[in-house]
Amino acid sequence: MQKKHDPFESLRYRDFRFFLSGKLLLTIALQMQAIVASWMIYDQTKDPFALGLIGLTEAIPALSLALPGGFLADRYNRKKLMLVSVFMMLLASTGLVYYALSDFQTLGTWPAYLVIFFIGLARGFFNPAQSAFWAQLVPNDKYINASVWNSSLWQVGAVTGPALGGLAYGWYGPAITSAAVCVLMVVVFFSYLLIRHQPMLISDRSESMRASLKTGIQFFFKQQLLLSAVSLDLFAVLFGGAVALLPAFADQILHTGPEGLGFLRSAPAIGAVIMAAKMAFRPPAKGAGKLMLWCVAGFGLCMIAFALSQSFLFSMFVLILSGMLDNVSVVIRSTILQTYTPNEMRGRVSAVNSIFVGSSNEIGAFESGLAAKYLGLVNSVVLGGCLTLGVVGITWKTAPKLRDLDL
Repeated sequence: MQKKHDPFESLRYRDFRFFLSGKLLLTIALQMQAIVASWMIYDQTKDPFALGLIGLTEAIPALSLALPGGFLADRYNRKKLMLVSVFMMLLASTGLVYYALSDFQTLGTWPAYLVIFFIGLARGFFNPAQSAFWAQLVPNDKYINASVWNSSLWQVGAVTGPALGGLAYGWYGPAITSAAVCVLMVVVFFSYLLIRHQPMLISDRSESMRASLKTGIQFFFKQQLLLSAVSLDLFAVLFGGAVALLPAFADQILHTGPEGLGFLRSAPAIGAVIMAAKMAFRPPAKGAGKLMLWCVAGFGLCMIAFALSQSFLFSMFVLILSGMLDNVSVVIRSTILQTYTPNEMRGRVSAVNSIFVGSSNEIGAFESGLAAKYLGLVNSVVLGGCLTLGVVGITWKTAPKLRDLDL
């Protein structure tokens, strides 16, 4: 008799619940902070290229430190690395409070970019550690379910964070909103602190950082499944993402303020949460590879539709749909990474993955801003959606292991 599927099986582990609680609140905090920083910068410049620079400012330190962060995550206590990183984010966030309380119109935009830069520094160590850490908190046979909840709680934070940030900015101003971000980060710190010690296997402590990183990078690039899954996400979001340009779309196309921007930022995550609820009961197992490719193609089509929309409600609908499709891809990719990577190498492999993901998000934001400056808002996003469809076609033909994958 087949065992009945338990959609909450990974949540029955205490430490995983504390991990998810911290991840949810940290996501809300960083999304609120992103709304504050992006709107303050755009309000002063009215330049979409300035929005693209936000992504580049965070990407440079985050990507530069990703590989050293991955080495540390495989050599030292991952929980302690997460705690130190969150404390660094908290210190940077207090700087944004001070900036918001001052006459920031006179100071210019550089203090906001400086805060974003320090957040990127902290993320360089945090991302590999937390990506590798959660798999230590649940058994191997719970990875798909844990991946669904891990992605789902992140998406819940991505829904509520921008909406709360936009509404709080409109009602109370940037200073109080930034102070609320700091309070949330304090709670995150204690959530991670309550996780019990998790021992980990270290294969060779005498191995130098250079040799250790070389081993992890070689492992990643020799695995067609890992490489193709992460590359698909990289190029799809690099070309197809429009999140960095949402302040400009909210202002120039849809004619709404920071409140509307908050809802637009939340829309993809609303769709992701809806899809996550479905996947908790029906996980993407059989035909997962083909499903991932079709969903990324659908994501590209959604970006084209969003670019051509002049209706706030239709734009919200398309962004919600894009989030539903994107979350399927995220869950499958995350499950592949955890399932096909040995525990003692997860930090380094997660670091390589974070470089790919960071490139797609932050450098993609810079690419979006640059393209919008020279091609215009609408044309740049339409072109990006078309390029995403091309990436799916190339991956379908060149990565048969991913195309034929069953989880």
